[in-house]
Amino acid sequence: MALVKLEDFYPNYQEDSFELDDIKKFDVYANRNERVGSLSDILVDEQTGNFRYFVVDTGFWVFGKKVLLPVGLADIHYTEKHIYAKGLTKEQVENLPNFDDLEKVDYDYEERVRGVYRGSLTTSDITQPAMYDRSTYNYEQEPSLYNIDNHDKQSLKLYEERLVANKKRRKAGEVKIGKHVQTETARVAVPVEKERVIIERVNPTDTTPSNPQNAFHDGEVARIEIYEETPNISKEAVLREEVRVNKVVDTDTVEASETVRREELDIDSEGLPVVEKGNKQ
Repeated sequence: MALVKLEDFYPNYQEDSFELDDIKKFDVYANRNERVGSLSDILVDEQTGNFRYFVVDTGFWVFGKKVLLPVGLADIHYTEKHIYAKGLTKEQVENLPNFDDLEKVDYDYEERVRGVYRGSLTTSDITQPAMYDRSTYNYEQEPSLYNIDNHDKQSLKLYEERLVANKKRRKAGEVKIGKHVQTETARVAVPVEKERVIIERVNPTDTTPSNPQNAFHDGEVARIEIYEETPNISKEAVLREEVRVNKVVDTDTVEASETVRREELDIDSEGLPVVEKGNKQ
């Protein structure tokens, strides 16, 4: 039966319930008109979430001491913002162990607290067995100590539905980028040179008779080599273009609508004046 502080068990209690936010600011009184101190904290049963103790800072009543008050010994008056400790006396506060650290609150510590308060209960208030077993003890055995008495307060919880938006990632498709070989006919013009022989016959200018030695001999030949250029076409691969593949994220807003339910408060006051407090949403 571990105990935790209210804000550790219910971190958002101030946002979700203005009543709990207010109760931690209440003053604590004994004998209806004697101010004991103020509420410092609330200890909650970690298993059930039920209130078990009010931590009371006794201030100057018993200087500098914080003690535990079982919630069953408190009358909670929300309209007055007061908590009235039933039959609480200075002698009890002096006999109670000081509350410094929640880690020290074990079964033995609680038994010391319960022992002080049990002495102030009348026989009609005691409904629990006279003997206790640490292995089987539970708070329901002592309703006089742990049942909350809301003197003038009842609560009605109103609920509403809210849309919760989540996202999941799915594959929308795939883009494949590759390459293939395309064949086409390319043309190139190359100028080439060809040699040709030109034979020109002319009349001699000197017609004087002579008897040359090589005249009238067969087999005399003049040789001229003729050359021509032929095209030599080859292929080579060169880098024509580079393609870079990347991806970017585009953000878009998708709107969805759904029917939600909300509970509203119906007030039938039969003509009596009613004042509503708190935040209206």
